[in-house]
Parts: sequence; structure tokens; C-alpha cells
Amino acid sequence: MLMGFEWGFWLLAAVAVLLTGISKSGFAGGVGVVAVPLMALYIDPRQAAAIMLPLLLVMDYFSMRIWWGQQNRFQFKRLIGPAAIGILIGYLIYDWLDAGVIRLLLGLLSIAFAAWGFASGVKLGVARTGNAWLARICGCVTGFTSFMAHAGGPPLNLYLLPLRLPRPEYLATVVMTIACINVIKLVPYALLGQLNLDNIAISLLLMPLAWIGVRYGVRLQAVISDVWFYRLIYSALGLIGLKLLFDSFMG
Repeated sequence: MLMGFEWGFWLLAAVAVLLTGISKSGFAGGVGVVAVPLMALYIDPRQAAAIMLPLLLVMDYFSMRIWWGQQNRFQFKRLIGPAAIGILIGYLIYDWLDAGVIRLLLGLLSIAFAAWGFASGVKLGVARTGNAWLARICGCVTGFTSFMAHAGGPPLNLYLLPLRLPRPEYLATVVMTIACINVIKLVPYALLGQLNLDNIAISLLLMPLAWIGVRYGVRLQAVISDVWFYRLIYSALGLIGLKLLFDSFMG
């Protein structure tokens, strides 16, 4: 055991951090949704989210260096305000949700996002403006799901993918939006006492894997098909969701 956790937890945490880093730098961050559900198989999902936040900020820094200046500023401005509202909603109802309820919601979200992942396709090319109200709704949901489980990628992509932005612009917009959301989340996470020394110590131990994931995500996106990469990840996400639901009902 290390720091009171079984080696199974550390293995899953390592996989979660690597996948998230790879996803953030080369695959629009959608795979990051798997991190908290994966770690929640061993620990309280609220602690899993707290451990991941400092790691996500490090990944965001390296990803922003790669994609800086290529984002669609118009779409970013549309999304970030509603996202902040979604984060506030998550903060306000946080005390009403215990670990069992969050695990149940996490299982449902995991299955829903896996189903959405298989139903949708990555179709980039001819840019569109998008609907303002849809941007507000998806932005708010992005902020809420990101606050609860760092699962902002799927609802964000639900709005951005149909716009068919050029791939660099699309990736940069996702990276910048999620990065700003993660910075905003520092305030409520700190107020809730989630950024304590124990969680930060675990984050620091996993930090090298965050850097490795981001570094190789850029290389992998050039050689691995988006379609097959997401198929594998969303399949795993669906299975994790089923396991979390099973644990919720059996617990």
C-alpha cells in the first residue's frame, strides 16, 4: 500500500491520468470523462475529482502552449459565462449529494456519454455559427458536469462538433474553454475543503504521468484514428458506468 491506498487504486489512477493527458492534447479532451469514474471504483468520487483538478491544470498549461492563438474566440465567449453558472449550481447542491448518490449519477452520466460517443461522429470542416441558446445550455451543462466529475468534454462537444470548425480551431477552442473552467473550479473546490494536503500530495505523485500523457497525446493524434480511439474509450466508459451503477444499487 502507498499513502493508505491499495496498489489497484494507483494502477487505475495512473491509467486515468495518462488517458486524460493524451486526450487533452490531441483528442479534444473527451476521454477525460473516464478519469473520475475509473478512480471512483476505489475511492469516494468527490476525492477522485479533487485529486484530478491540480493534474488537469498542469495538463491545461501544456495543452494551451500547443494550441494557443488558434481558438475560436466568439464560441469561447458564448460558452464560458454559462459554464460558470453550471459550476455555481454544482457548488450550491454539493452538500445535498453523498458519495453514493454521486456514484449513481456518475454511473448514469458515464453510460449516457458512452452512448452519445457511439451515436455521434467527429465531422470537422465547413464552419457554422451555431445556436446561441444551445451554446448557453451546453455551456451550463459543461460547467456542472465538469464541477461534479471533470466530465465537461461530452456536453461541450455536443455543441462544438456540429459547427464543423477546422480541426486545429476546434481543438484549441475545447482546450481553452476547459482550461478556464478548471481555473474557475479552484474557488469552489477550495471552499469545500477538497484541496487539502492529502489530495494534493496524491496529485503530486501522479504529476509526471500528466506531463507524459500530454506529450504523447500530440504524437498519437497524428497516427491514431479519432474514430477507433474514441470507440475503445467509450466502450470502457460504458463498462465503468455499469460497474458504478451495480455498486450503487448493491451498496
